Amino acid sequence: MHFYAPCPRGLERLLADELERLGAQAVLAGEGGVAFEGHVDLMYAVNLHSRYASRILLQLDERAYRNEADLYRLATRIDWPSLFDVSRTIKVNVTAQHSSLRSIDFVALKIKDAICDVFRTINDERPSVDTHNPDIRIQVFLTDRLATLYIDTSGEPLFKRGYRQESVEAPLRENLAAGLLGLAGWKGDRPLFDPMCGSGTFLIEAAQIALNLAPGRLRNFGFEKLFAFDAQAWADCKARSEAAIKTDLPFPIVGSDRDLHAVDTALHNIEAAGLTGKIKVQVGDVLLAQAPATEGVLITNPPYGVRLEEQEQLSEFYPQLGDALKQRFTGWNSYVLTADLRLPKLIRLNATKRIPVYNGALDCRLYEFKVVAGSNRPS
Repeated sequence: MHFYAPCPRGLERLLADELERLGAQAVLAGEGGVAFEGHVDLMYAVNLHSRYASRILLQLDERAYRNEADLYRLATRIDWPSLFDVSRTIKVNVTAQHSSLRSIDFVALKIKDAICDVFRTINDERPSVDTHNPDIRIQVFLTDRLATLYIDTSGEPLFKRGYRQESVEAPLRENLAAGLLGLAGWKGDRPLFDPMCGSGTFLIEAAQIALNLAPGRLRNFGFEKLFAFDAQAWADCKARSEAAIKTDLPFPIVGSDRDLHAVDTALHNIEAAGLTGKIKVQVGDVLLAQAPATEGVLITNPPYGVRLEEQEQLSEFYPQLGDALKQRFTGWNSYVLTADLRLPKLIRLNATKRIPVYNGALDCRLYEFKVVAGSNRPS
Protein backbone atom coordinates (compact mmCIF):
# COMPACT_ATOMS: atom_id res chain seq x y z
CA MET A 1 0.00 0.00 0.00
CA HIS A 2 1.30 3.44 -0.96
CA PHE A 3 0.82 6.33 1.46
CA TYR A 4 1.57 10.03 1.65
CA ALA A 5 1.88 11.96 4.93
CA PRO A 6 1.76 15.78 4.62
CA CYS A 7 3.37 17.75 7.44
CA PRO A 8 4.36 21.34 8.30
CA ARG A 9 7.20 22.46 6.05
CA GLY A 10 10.48 22.10 7.88
CA LEU A 11 9.53 18.83 9.61
CA GLU A 12 9.94 16.50 6.61
CA ARG A 13 13.19 14.89 7.79
CA LEU A 14 11.84 14.38 11.30
CA LEU A 15 8.73 12.74 9.88
CA ALA A 16 10.75 10.49 7.55
CA ASP A 17 12.87 9.27 10.46
CA GLU A 18 9.75 8.70 12.56
CA LEU A 19 8.09 6.66 9.80
CA GLU A 20 11.19 4.49 9.44
CA ARG A 21 11.21 3.84 13.19
CA LEU A 22 7.58 2.74 12.93
CA GLY A 23 8.48 0.27 10.18
CA ALA A 24 7.60 2.14 6.97
CA GLN A 25 9.31 1.10 3.72
CA ALA A 26 10.42 3.12 0.67
CA VAL A 27 10.35 6.33 2.73
CA LEU A 28 10.86 9.40 0.54
CA ALA A 29 10.79 12.93 1.98
CA GLY A 30 9.68 15.77 -0.27
CA GLU A 31 8.62 19.36 0.29
CA GLY A 32 5.73 19.43 2.73
CA GLY A 33 5.37 15.70 3.21
CA VAL A 34 6.73 12.15 3.03
CA ALA A 35 5.75 9.22 0.80
CA PHE A 36 6.07 5.70 2.18
CA GLU A 37 4.85 2.12 1.79
CA GLY A 38 3.52 -0.46 4.23
CA HIS A 39 0.68 -2.75 5.21
CA VAL A 40 -2.56 -1.90 6.99
CA ASP A 41 -1.07 -2.52 10.45
CA LEU A 42 1.53 0.14 9.73
CA MET A 43 -1.22 2.59 8.71
CA TYR A 44 -2.93 2.05 12.07
CA ALA A 45 0.36 2.53 13.94
CA VAL A 46 1.35 5.69 12.06
CA ASN A 47 -2.04 7.32 12.66
CA LEU A 48 -1.79 6.50 16.36
CA HIS A 49 1.88 7.36 16.91
CA SER A 50 2.95 10.05 14.45
CA ARG A 51 3.74 13.29 16.23
CA TYR A 52 4.60 15.21 13.05
CA ALA A 53 2.23 14.14 10.25
CA SER A 54 -0.88 16.15 9.41
CA ARG A 55 -2.73 13.26 7.74
CA ILE A 56 -2.08 9.75 6.44
CA LEU A 57 -3.36 9.48 2.88
CA LEU A 58 -3.78 6.09 1.16
CA GLN A 59 -3.11 6.33 -2.58
CA LEU A 60 -5.87 4.85 -4.71
CA ASP A 61 -4.62 5.73 -8.19
CA GLU A 62 -2.31 8.07 -10.09
CA ARG A 63 -2.55 8.92 -13.78
CA ALA A 64 -1.74 11.58 -16.32
CA TYR A 65 -4.54 14.01 -17.12
CA ARG A 66 -5.26 16.92 -19.44
CA ASN A 67 -8.70 18.13 -18.41
CA GLU A 68 -11.61 17.64 -16.02
CA ALA A 69 -13.02 14.79 -18.12
CA ASP A 70 -9.82 12.81 -17.54
CA LEU A 71 -10.19 13.36 -13.80
CA TYR A 72 -13.79 12.18 -13.89
CA ARG A 73 -12.67 8.98 -15.63
CA LEU A 74 -9.88 8.53 -13.08
CA ALA A 75 -12.40 8.62 -10.24
CA THR A 76 -14.82 6.23 -11.97
CA ARG A 77 -12.07 3.59 -12.13
CA ILE A 78 -12.22 3.18 -8.33
CA ASP A 79 -14.62 0.63 -6.80
CA TRP A 80 -15.91 3.07 -4.18
CA PRO A 81 -18.71 0.79 -2.85
CA SER A 82 -16.04 -1.73 -1.87
CA LEU A 83 -14.33 0.92 0.27
CA PHE A 84 -17.20 2.38 2.31
CA ASP A 85 -20.96 2.19 2.74
CA VAL A 86 -23.27 4.46 0.77
CA SER A 87 -24.66 5.79 4.06
CA ARG A 88 -21.31 7.47 4.80
CA THR A 89 -21.03 11.18 4.04
CA ILE A 90 -18.16 12.36 1.84
CA LYS A 91 -16.06 15.42 1.10
CA VAL A 92 -13.65 15.91 -1.80
CA ASN A 93 -10.68 18.21 -1.33
CA VAL A 94 -8.37 19.25 -4.17
CA THR A 95 -4.91 20.82 -3.99
CA ALA A 96 -2.92 21.79 -7.06
CA GLN A 97 0.63 22.73 -7.92
CA HIS A 98 1.30 24.14 -11.41
CA SER A 99 -1.97 22.72 -12.75
CA SER A 100 -3.38 24.43 -15.85
CA LEU A 101 -6.98 23.80 -14.77
CA ARG A 102 -8.82 26.98 -13.86
CA SER A 103 -10.98 25.89 -10.94
CA ILE A 104 -10.11 23.35 -8.27
CA ASP A 105 -13.69 23.71 -7.00
CA PHE A 106 -14.93 22.42 -10.36
CA VAL A 107 -12.45 19.55 -10.17
CA ALA A 108 -13.80 18.65 -6.72
CA LEU A 109 -17.33 18.69 -8.15
CA LYS A 110 -16.36 16.36 -11.02
CA ILE A 111 -14.68 13.90 -8.64
CA LYS A 112 -17.71 13.96 -6.35
CA ASP A 113 -19.99 13.31 -9.33
CA ALA A 114 -17.84 10.38 -10.39
CA ILE A 115 -17.99 8.81 -6.93
CA CYS A 116 -21.75 9.22 -6.76
CA ASP A 117 -22.19 7.82 -10.28
CA VAL A 118 -20.20 4.69 -9.38
CA PHE A 119 -22.44 4.13 -6.36
CA ARG A 120 -25.61 4.70 -8.40
CA THR A 121 -24.48 2.19 -11.03
CA ILE A 122 -23.86 -0.54 -8.48
CA ASN A 123 -26.61 -0.09 -5.87
CA ASP A 124 -28.86 2.70 -7.16
CA GLU A 125 -27.96 5.00 -4.27
CA ARG A 126 -25.41 7.76 -3.77
CA PRO A 127 -23.62 9.08 -0.67
CA SER A 128 -24.39 12.55 0.65
CA VAL A 129 -21.90 15.37 0.87
CA ASP A 130 -20.93 16.90 4.22
CA THR A 131 -18.37 19.69 3.92
CA HIS A 132 -18.03 20.23 7.68
CA ASN A 133 -17.80 16.82 9.33
CA PRO A 134 -17.70 14.09 6.68
CA ASP A 135 -17.25 10.41 7.40
CA ILE A 136 -15.00 9.90 4.38
CA ARG A 137 -12.50 12.41 3.03
CA ILE A 138 -11.16 12.06 -0.50
CA GLN A 139 -8.06 14.02 -1.45
CA VAL A 140 -6.93 14.87 -4.99
CA PHE A 141 -3.48 16.29 -5.73
CA LEU A 142 -2.73 17.79 -9.14
CA THR A 143 0.62 18.66 -10.68
CA ASP A 144 1.01 20.06 -14.18
CA ARG A 145 0.44 16.58 -15.67
CA LEU A 146 -0.33 14.02 -12.93
CA ALA A 147 -3.42 13.50 -10.78
CA THR A 148 -3.17 11.44 -7.60
CA LEU A 149 -6.29 10.22 -5.84
CA TYR A 150 -6.18 9.42 -2.12
CA ILE A 151 -8.55 8.39 0.63
CA ASP A 152 -7.78 10.03 3.98
CA THR A 153 -7.27 7.37 6.65
CA SER A 154 -6.99 9.94 9.45
CA GLY A 155 -10.33 11.76 9.24
CA GLU A 156 -9.77 14.87 11.29
CA PRO A 157 -6.19 16.14 10.82
CA LEU A 158 -3.70 14.48 13.13
CA PHE A 159 -2.74 17.69 14.92
CA LYS A 160 -6.19 17.46 16.51
CA ARG A 161 -5.07 15.20 19.33
CA GLY A 162 -8.35 15.36 21.22
CA TYR A 163 -7.14 17.24 24.28
CA ARG A 164 -7.52 20.88 23.24
CA GLN A 165 -10.58 22.09 25.17
CA GLU A 166 -9.80 25.78 24.98
CA SER A 167 -7.47 27.95 22.95
CA VAL A 168 -5.73 31.30 22.96
CA GLU A 169 -5.22 33.57 19.98
CA ALA A 170 -3.12 31.96 17.20
CA PRO A 171 -2.16 28.74 19.03
CA LEU A 172 0.54 26.48 17.62
CA ARG A 173 -0.73 23.33 15.97
CA GLU A 174 0.17 20.31 18.03
CA ASN A 175 2.22 18.52 15.36
CA LEU A 176 4.25 21.69 14.73
CA ALA A 177 4.91 22.06 18.47
CA ALA A 178 6.04 18.42 18.64
CA GLY A 179 8.23 18.99 15.59
CA LEU A 180 9.88 22.04 17.13
CA LEU A 181 10.66 19.97 20.22
CA GLY A 182 12.18 17.38 17.91
CA LEU A 183 14.24 20.02 16.10
CA ALA A 184 15.45 21.22 19.51
CA GLY A 185 16.63 17.68 20.23
CA TRP A 186 14.40 17.30 23.27
CA LYS A 187 13.59 13.68 24.18
CA GLY A 188 12.36 14.05 27.75
CA ASP A 189 15.86 13.71 29.15
CA ARG A 190 16.11 17.25 30.61
CA PRO A 191 13.89 19.83 32.30
CA LEU A 192 11.75 21.92 29.96
CA PHE A 193 10.35 25.42 30.43
CA ASP A 194 8.03 27.57 28.30
CA PRO A 195 7.80 31.07 29.81
CA MET A 196 5.10 32.21 27.34
CA CYS A 197 3.10 28.99 27.31
CA GLY A 198 -0.26 30.22 25.99
CA SER A 199 -2.64 27.25 25.88
CA GLY A 200 0.14 24.84 26.91
CA THR A 201 0.82 23.09 23.59
CA PHE A 202 4.60 22.81 24.00
CA LEU A 203 4.15 21.55 27.57
CA ILE A 204 1.58 18.89 26.70
CA GLU A 205 3.46 17.64 23.64
CA ALA A 206 6.67 17.51 25.69
CA ALA A 207 5.01 15.48 28.44
CA GLN A 208 3.55 13.06 25.89
CA ILE A 209 7.02 12.53 24.42
CA ALA A 210 8.60 11.99 27.84
CA LEU A 211 5.89 9.55 28.95
CA ASN A 212 5.76 7.77 25.57
CA LEU A 213 2.07 8.60 25.23
CA ALA A 214 0.73 8.06 21.71
CA PRO A 215 -0.52 11.43 20.37
CA GLY A 216 -3.62 9.79 18.84
CA ARG A 217 -4.72 7.90 21.93
CA LEU A 218 -7.65 10.25 22.74
CA ARG A 219 -9.31 10.39 19.30
CA ASN A 220 -10.96 8.41 16.51
CA PHE A 221 -9.79 7.98 12.92
CA GLY A 222 -11.21 7.90 9.42
CA PHE A 223 -10.06 4.32 8.76
CA GLU A 224 -12.54 3.10 11.37
CA LYS A 225 -15.34 3.94 8.89
CA LEU A 226 -13.91 1.90 6.01
CA PHE A 227 -15.06 -1.64 5.17
CA ALA A 228 -11.47 -2.90 5.46
CA PHE A 229 -11.23 -1.82 9.11
CA ASP A 230 -9.83 -4.65 11.24
CA ALA A 231 -11.08 -4.01 14.77
CA GLN A 232 -8.88 -6.70 16.33
CA ALA A 233 -5.70 -5.45 14.65
CA TRP A 234 -6.53 -1.91 15.81
CA ALA A 235 -7.18 -3.10 19.38
CA ASP A 236 -3.83 -4.91 19.36
CA CYS A 237 -2.09 -1.76 18.10
CA LYS A 238 -3.57 0.32 20.92
CA ALA A 239 -2.75 -2.34 23.51
CA ARG A 240 0.92 -2.36 22.49
CA SER A 241 0.95 1.42 22.75
CA GLU A 242 -0.58 1.42 26.23
CA ALA A 243 1.90 -1.19 27.45
CA ALA A 244 4.79 1.13 26.52
CA ILE A 245 3.54 4.13 28.55
CA LYS A 246 5.81 5.45 31.29
CA THR A 247 4.22 6.60 34.55
CA ASP A 248 6.57 9.28 35.85
CA LEU A 249 8.36 12.27 34.38
CA PRO A 250 12.05 12.09 35.28
CA PHE A 251 12.48 15.86 34.83
CA PRO A 252 10.14 18.82 35.45
CA ILE A 253 8.05 20.36 32.66
CA VAL A 254 7.07 23.89 33.62
CA GLY A 255 5.19 26.73 31.94
CA SER A 256 4.21 30.27 32.76
CA ASP A 257 2.34 33.14 31.14
CA ARG A 258 1.52 36.63 32.31
CA ASP A 259 -2.06 36.22 31.03
CA LEU A 260 -4.27 34.56 33.67
CA HIS A 261 -6.70 33.41 30.98
CA ALA A 262 -3.88 31.67 29.12
CA VAL A 263 -2.80 29.88 32.30
CA ASP A 264 -6.39 28.73 32.96
CA THR A 265 -6.65 27.54 29.35
CA ALA A 266 -3.40 25.60 29.65
CA LEU A 267 -4.57 23.95 32.88
CA HIS A 268 -7.86 22.87 31.28
CA ASN A 269 -6.01 21.38 28.28
CA ILE A 270 -3.52 19.63 30.57
CA GLU A 271 -6.43 18.08 32.49
CA ALA A 272 -8.11 16.97 29.24
CA ALA A 273 -4.84 15.32 28.18
CA GLY A 274 -4.77 13.34 31.43
CA LEU A 275 -1.61 15.11 32.58
CA THR A 276 -2.79 16.91 35.71
CA GLY A 277 0.00 16.86 38.27
CA LYS A 278 2.62 16.11 35.63
CA ILE A 279 3.05 19.69 34.37
CA LYS A 280 3.40 22.83 36.48
CA VAL A 281 1.88 26.06 35.10
CA GLN A 282 1.75 29.43 36.84
CA VAL A 283 1.17 33.12 36.18
CA GLY A 284 4.45 34.90 35.54
CA ASP A 285 6.25 37.43 33.35
CA VAL A 286 8.93 35.96 31.08
CA LEU A 287 11.25 38.86 31.92
CA LEU A 288 11.10 37.95 35.62
CA ALA A 289 11.05 34.16 35.20
CA GLN A 290 13.40 32.04 37.28
CA ALA A 291 14.92 28.89 35.81
CA PRO A 292 13.23 25.83 37.35
CA ALA A 293 16.51 23.88 37.25
CA THR A 294 20.22 24.49 36.72
CA GLU A 295 20.04 23.39 33.08
CA GLY A 296 17.46 22.34 30.52
CA VAL A 297 15.57 23.41 27.41
CA LEU A 298 13.65 26.67 27.19
CA ILE A 299 11.32 26.78 24.19
CA THR A 300 8.73 29.43 23.42
CA ASN A 301 6.71 31.15 20.71
CA PRO A 302 6.48 34.91 21.38
CA PRO A 303 4.14 37.26 19.45
CA TYR A 304 5.21 37.96 15.87
CA GLY A 305 4.35 41.66 15.70
CA VAL A 306 2.09 41.87 12.67
CA ARG A 307 0.99 45.45 13.28
CA LEU A 308 3.39 48.40 13.40
CA GLU A 309 2.72 49.22 17.06
CA GLU A 310 3.38 45.58 17.95
CA GLN A 311 6.70 45.68 16.11
CA GLU A 312 7.69 48.75 18.10
CA GLN A 313 6.82 46.96 21.36
CA LEU A 314 8.81 43.90 20.30
CA SER A 315 11.82 46.11 19.50
CA GLU A 316 11.84 47.00 23.19
CA PHE A 317 10.96 43.49 24.37
CA TYR A 318 13.62 41.44 22.54
CA PRO A 319 16.67 43.10 24.22
CA GLN A 320 14.98 42.61 27.61
CA LEU A 321 14.39 38.94 26.76
CA GLY A 322 18.05 38.56 25.87
CA ASP A 323 19.07 40.09 29.19
CA ALA A 324 16.73 37.74 31.08
CA LEU A 325 18.23 34.70 29.34
CA LYS A 326 21.79 35.84 30.11
CA GLN A 327 21.02 36.62 33.74
CA ARG A 328 18.87 33.64 34.76
CA PHE A 329 19.18 30.90 32.12
CA THR A 330 22.90 30.26 31.83
CA GLY A 331 23.45 26.58 31.16
CA TRP A 332 20.15 26.33 29.28
CA ASN A 333 19.55 25.79 25.57
CA SER A 334 16.92 28.36 24.57
CA TYR A 335 14.76 28.03 21.43
CA VAL A 336 12.54 30.81 20.11
CA LEU A 337 10.13 30.39 17.20
CA THR A 338 9.32 33.60 15.36
CA ALA A 339 8.49 35.02 11.96
CA ASP A 340 10.21 38.26 13.03
CA LEU A 341 13.66 37.97 11.46
CA ARG A 342 14.86 40.99 13.48
CA LEU A 343 14.99 38.81 16.57
CA PRO A 344 18.68 37.69 16.56
CA LYS A 345 19.92 41.26 16.16
CA LEU A 346 17.56 42.75 18.75
CA ILE A 347 17.94 39.99 21.35
CA ARG A 348 21.72 40.62 21.37
CA LEU A 349 22.63 36.94 21.52
CA ASN A 350 24.42 34.85 18.94
CA ALA A 351 22.04 32.34 17.35
CA THR A 352 23.82 28.97 17.24
CA LYS A 353 21.09 27.55 14.97
CA ARG A 354 18.57 29.13 12.59
CA ILE A 355 16.18 26.41 11.45
CA PRO A 356 13.64 27.33 8.73
CA VAL A 357 10.12 26.09 9.47
CA TYR A 358 6.63 27.19 8.48
CA ASN A 359 3.80 27.97 10.88
CA GLY A 360 0.96 27.65 8.40
CA ALA A 361 1.89 30.07 5.61
CA LEU A 362 4.27 32.06 7.85
CA ASP A 363 7.95 31.67 7.03
CA CYS A 364 9.51 31.31 10.49
CA ARG A 365 12.81 30.44 12.11
CA LEU A 366 13.52 28.37 15.18
CA TYR A 367 16.49 30.14 16.75
CA GLU A 368 18.77 28.38 19.20
CA PHE A 369 20.65 30.42 21.79
CA LYS A 370 23.17 28.86 24.17
CA VAL A 371 24.34 30.86 27.17
CA VAL A 372 27.43 29.45 28.84
CA ALA A 373 27.11 28.87 32.60
CA GLY A 374 29.07 31.37 34.68
CA SER A 375 29.16 33.97 31.95
CA ASN A 376 26.94 36.73 30.65
CA ARG A 377 28.28 36.17 27.16
CA PRO A 378 26.50 33.92 24.65
CA SER A 379 28.43 30.96 23.34
